Formats: sequence, structure tokens, C-alpha cells
Amino acid sequence: MDKIWSDLYNTAMSVIKPREVSRIVEAGSVAAAVESVSGNIYAGVCIDTACTLGICAERNAIFNMITNGENGIRRVIAVEQSGKTIPPCGACREFMTQLMPDSYRSIEIMLNYEKEKIVTLGEITPEWWINGDRQQNA
Repeated sequence: MDKIWSDLYNTAMSVIKPREVSRIVEAGSVAAAVESVSGNIYAGVCIDTACTLGICAERNAIFNMITNGENGIRRVIAVEQSGKTIPPCGACREFMTQLMPDSYRSIEIMLNYEKEKIVTLGEITPEWWINGDRQQNA
């Protein structure tokens, strides 16, 4: 496995700090790290709220990347506090496809760190609703 995956995993694990932010907001039980196309690593944690205003760790990490002036993703990893990797949810997949509509298929995602199972966003999001996939497959 490429060293970058260890760097991403360790970055994500370093920000996992489950905590209560307020009596109705919790944060940090899941963390993510993204590698930008320029090779920089950005981290984020999940923020869970009593309603739908929370955010997943992956999107939080991507927002951090965008805040720092970048907009291209190369790799993504998300981990639970136990250290187990988890796949991005549908909302995170959709955000990544919209961020990179012409090249989202090449984003690498770590599905299982221990077994070194890596897939692309294109493999787990094969037919995106907004591009020509609908027309090509009709």
C-alpha cells in the first residue's frame, strides 16, 4: 500500500476526539482525511446535531480543503473512533461528484484499511444523474 494511505489514516485518527459540543451537538466520533490533487492533506470530523444541520467528516475535510484554496480531490479515507474505515455516504458521494463532475470517477476511496481495499468513486457511484450517463445508458 502507498505511504500516502498511512498518512491519510494517521491524519484522520489524530483528529478523532468524540465530545459533546453542546447538550444537542456532538462531534468527532468519525474523522476523515482527503488528499488534494496537489498532494496536501486536509482533515475533518463529523458534527452530529439534533436535526439535519450536522455534517459528515468527509465533507468537513473537503470544506477545509476548499477553505484553503483547493478544489480537486485525489484520495479520501474516513474512520470511526475504533479505527475501522467506513465508506462515504450518499451525500458525500454526491458532493464529490458535483465538485469534480468531469473527473470524480478517479477519486480513490479507502474502503478497508486493514485489507488495503481501495475503490474509485466511479466504481461505487457508476451512474451519476447530472452527467451524460443517463443518456448513454438509455
